[in-house]
Amino acid sequence: MALPWALAVLSLLPLLSAQSPKCFNFTGPLTNATLDQITGKWFYIASAYRRPEFKKTASTLQSVFFYLAPNYTEDTVLVRGYWTIENRCIYNTSNLKIQWENGTLSKYEAGEEVTGYLLFTKDPRIFMIVNYPEDKQNMGLSINADKPVATQEQMREFYETITCMGMDKSEIMYTDEKKDQCGPLEKEQEERKKENEGSPENT
Repeated sequence: MALPWALAVLSLLPLLSAQSPKCFNFTGPLTNATLDQITGKWFYIASAYRRPEFKKTASTLQSVFFYLAPNYTEDTVLVRGYWTIENRCIYNTSNLKIQWENGTLSKYEAGEEVTGYLLFTKDPRIFMIVNYPEDKQNMGLSINADKPVATQEQMREFYETITCMGMDKSEIMYTDEKKDQCGPLEKEQEERKKENEGSPENT
């Protein structure tokens, strides 16, 4: 199933001159420290998309969490995503290309290079993903947190950015961690990973 990577994952960001700096606090070129900040496990909390195919896919997501693992020598970020759709767990992996100088991550989807922009906030426990911020017809924003439920303050930052972009809170679609069906698969894979790391050939 083709799920736009930007929905379940990320992207990183240059300063976009077409947007008001009041809405965004973009970083500059990517560094190892920047990518270290998003390394690990994240939960996809909510999003608002105007691009039709993104909006359609987002509407099917019941619960999503994912792992990000940068490979600095190969200029890629490995994404391991766990999506619950129609009460079924869907697991997938993909690699995002790191564009160090312009501060973006990208991937080809259906012949098109999809680029995302990562938006950091004052809270290191969340990051937001901005898509097509200069295009009112296709723009989008999502929020990811290090816990399955975001705090009121974290959501307030998301709502403020939605409003600043010119979107409406009624466009937001939420996930629900109570509907997650991927927990058992994740546990199985993590246990297998630990066993492999402790095997003689890896010591």
